[in-house]
Amino acid sequence: MTRIEKKFAALKDAKKKGLVIYLMAGVPDVKGTIEAVKAVERAGADFIEIGLPFSDPLADGPVIQAAGIRALKGGMTLAGVLELVKELRKFTEIPLIGMGYINNVLHYGAEQFVADAKAAGLDGAILPDVPHEESAALRAICAKQDFRLIEFVTPGTTPERLAQTCESANGFIYAVSVNGVTGEKKIDYSIIGKVARKVREETDVPIAVGFGIGSAEAAVDAAVDADAVIVGSAVVRRLMDGKTKEAEDFVASLRRALDAAY
Repeated sequence: MTRIEKKFAALKDAKKKGLVIYLMAGVPDVKGTIEAVKAVERAGADFIEIGLPFSDPLADGPVIQAAGIRALKGGMTLAGVLELVKELRKFTEIPLIGMGYINNVLHYGAEQFVADAKAAGLDGAILPDVPHEESAALRAICAKQDFRLIEFVTPGTTPERLAQTCESANGFIYAVSVNGVTGEKKIDYSIIGKVARKVREETDVPIAVGFGIGSAEAAVDAAVDADAVIVGSAVVRRLMDGKTKEAEDFVASLRRALDAAY
């Protein structure tokens, strides 16, 4: 079991919904990222996604795009992210999942990346531009290192693809709430809720719903049929403005709302 499975098991035992917070590596800067990790963990985050900055992040909306550009201009690289993770592991055992794009991984070398990421302290990776049908080789590499490659379902996932995805899924399944990019927006989470219920018919792997969550109320709505919710842009926006304490308070409000509702 990785830290991901252990945390989901603990949440299940405690009858709590999980809270996944996305942070961009290098935003507002390296020291600021470390402080942000400490802040959101204090506020009640259960998992942290570490954004791997990339020049063409096709799944991300304007806030995370801007954060990625800022990180790249600040000199952040994939190797730099792994050094940052090593620093984080000096003080935290919170599950850490890299969120990025396949070009970075291929340029680094897929086998070397997985080995180095695991050694640094990452527990898995989320690569939204790797479709399930093309992920077999990477899944095999990850399996050798006990490293989780997180897979996706969306409102448009066909029953056949959903079943195939669930069959190979581990860590958790990322349920994308809307056909679009990341960012705070009003969403009818009952749509992805129906997909989540179909996932539960196929697998016991936990489900985390993401995209669009910008408030405590939205987090509660998104969590109805999920084991966890994923929040990114609403936190990154505050960090981009240098408002780490405000980001911490926002995450704490999400934690309180989820605990009160469930």
